[in-house]
Amino acid sequence: MLPPADLARYALESAPDATVIADSAGLITYVNHQVTAIFGYEPEELIGRRIEELMPERYRSRHVSHREAFVAQPRARAMGAGLELHGRRKDGSEFPVEISLSPIRRGPDTFTAAAIRDVTDRTRIMAELVAAREEANRANAAKSRFLTTASHDLRQPLQALSLLNGTLRRVATARHLTEPLAQQENAISAMSRLINALLDISKLESGAIKPEITDFKVATLFEEMRTEFAGLANAKGLTLQVESCAEGVRSDAALVGQILRNLTANAIKYTRTGVVALRCLRERALVRLEVRDTGIGITADHLPHIFDEFYQVGVAPNAARDGYGLGLSIVTRLVKLLDLKLDVRSELGKGSVFSVTLPESAAYRPAQRDTGASRASAEADATQPQRRRVLLVDDDDGVRKATRLLLEIEGYEVWTATSPMEALREVGRSGRPDLLITDYHLGCAETGLDIIVSLRQQLGAALDAILMTGDTSPSVKGLVLDEHIRVASKPIDPERLLAMMTELLGNSGAARLA
Repeated sequence: MLPPADLARYALESAPDATVIADSAGLITYVNHQVTAIFGYEPEELIGRRIEELMPERYRSRHVSHREAFVAQPRARAMGAGLELHGRRKDGSEFPVEISLSPIRRGPDTFTAAAIRDVTDRTRIMAELVAAREEANRANAAKSRFLTTASHDLRQPLQALSLLNGTLRRVATARHLTEPLAQQENAISAMSRLINALLDISKLESGAIKPEITDFKVATLFEEMRTEFAGLANAKGLTLQVESCAEGVRSDAALVGQILRNLTANAIKYTRTGVVALRCLRERALVRLEVRDTGIGITADHLPHIFDEFYQVGVAPNAARDGYGLGLSIVTRLVKLLDLKLDVRSELGKGSVFSVTLPESAAYRPAQRDTGASRASAEADATQPQRRRVLLVDDDDGVRKATRLLLEIEGYEVWTATSPMEALREVGRSGRPDLLITDYHLGCAETGLDIIVSLRQQLGAALDAILMTGDTSPSVKGLVLDEHIRVASKPIDPERLLAMMTELLGNSGAARLA
């Protein structure tokens, strides 16, 4: 068995770090062999020399006072915590180090043991990580700028195509034209869905979408789902059931709405007969929103894959597709972004239940029923517009002309403008319009909302308006609007646009009669 002194020496010699022991005057009394590997000195070269010789000259005079302060109040600690320390090799080169200090008391004397570690590799890796992070941030910023531009520019020509298709379907009565136009409409719709989905995924991946957390009522979202999907469900012979819900939740209303849209659209797509239902359940301080269907169901072996991109149950990779299998992939990204819980239960041939669980809002209680939302669920007035006046503001020539053609064929009197100033002049010249349709981004400092505010001030009264936008960011989706304004995401289907106009004009007419 080794004597304690020899055991201590063997331990110091085997230590992975360079160990230097100095007396209270700063003279080196011991070094281990790791000093040679790090500093280039042989041990005997350093014995009796000042410890400051192992550091760059610019630090030496300052270090003397630090060393004396340590001897006066000795305690184990890291040297220069929070500072970048450097050592100096025998050849004069410098390198980054970490140093831990420990006092050694021997009678009246105090020695200092310094464990020195070369952190050159770690410092280099950290610098590379910082540089990589900065480069990634620059790339994300560039990607965000691209996506903002792409969201608008890619949807503009699609919007024009969709409106022109709608116009042609109204005037082309010959049988040999109706079928190609119907196929064209399907192609435009498919292209629109794909672009929207790809842009949504890209924005989520790049971090361009930032949640805006607020308190909101579930009933408001449910009524949006009813308005948006009732016609689609009815066209397939399905019943869309939207249960009343008095609960309030806390999250990003626009992004939760996107989750429900994707889940509802998916349920309708995979349900051939029966029901698609939306309901909410309160669970302590949580609210669970469910989308149920009586569709084809999903087998257990498919469930782990349904949230993958481009994955569709029962569809071969090279087969014709109704959709692109991106909806559920977007849902999972949104759920992760909002830190929510997503569940799915399914049985083959009997249907599926997708649910997302959100925190309850303290601002809304079940007793606060959303009576306004239930009134909005009444059937829209089906009467045709009778030469109502519409002011159309859009700086894109193709979209503006296509929209004007569609509305004029439907019997509207259409005034057009390309800027807020032109819109104000047109109203000053022609009088009050019954409805304003304006693009949100107009290629100038002002937005469509600014036009609405300016026209209302000029007219001294409320003005019904539809905001058309290809921007799907939460800042636009979460705009706080009043009951006289609707937001239409480009490319909007002509039938959807006309239905939105009929709803607004019907409501405004009823308000004036009242």
